[in-house]
Amino acid sequence: MKRKLPIKFFQNPDTLHISQNLLGKYLVSSIGNKITSGMIVETEGYLGIDDRASHAFSNRRTNRTEILFLPGGHLYVYLCYGIHSLLNIVTGKKNVPHGILIRAIEPCDGIEWMLERRHMKKINYSLTSGPGSLSKAMGITYKLSGEVIGKHVWVEDRGVIISQDQILITPRIGVDYAKEHALLPYRFEIKDNPWVTKHKFKKEIK
Repeated sequence: MKRKLPIKFFQNPDTLHISQNLLGKYLVSSIGNKITSGMIVETEGYLGIDDRASHAFSNRRTNRTEILFLPGGHLYVYLCYGIHSLLNIVTGKKNVPHGILIRAIEPCDGIEWMLERRHMKKINYSLTSGPGSLSKAMGITYKLSGEVIGKHVWVEDRGVIISQDQILITPRIGVDYAKEHALLPYRFEIKDNPWVTKHKFKKEIK
């Protein structure tokens, strides 16, 4: 059974709670009439104004970051190094710029389209492991930033239950610039899942 998560799911003020609850849910995209999906296996929470790792730290408001100040349920997609589109979902209330980075998924539907977009002939764990890779595989670009979740990108509950003892909590990846906040335990992954970022090796899956 598939149930699209409502906007109110993302408007819960507890971003870290949402980050963990997204594990086991399915990220779905419909780009160019091509449906792709994958189970979310890794997320990171970013807590806005008080979080040095957040683009909105210290109430930083620019044309790009203004999207983070919208109500939960908007997409915040930004270019990393001017190349990779990274998908975040805004959470919480208006003017509270919290968000969640989707770091990795376990591919499910439309794998043939994912392979085509990633210029790969065979599936391996690098296909959707890492935020830039999963966005490219799913056809998600920065042009979708500011869009309300549900049109081209949405999240489904397909009945997968991830218990608390299946969740590994660690510091976030690649945020050394955040000083002491780089060590905050805001990254969540499904334990022993081979699709999470740290398992980004090119071994063919049989």
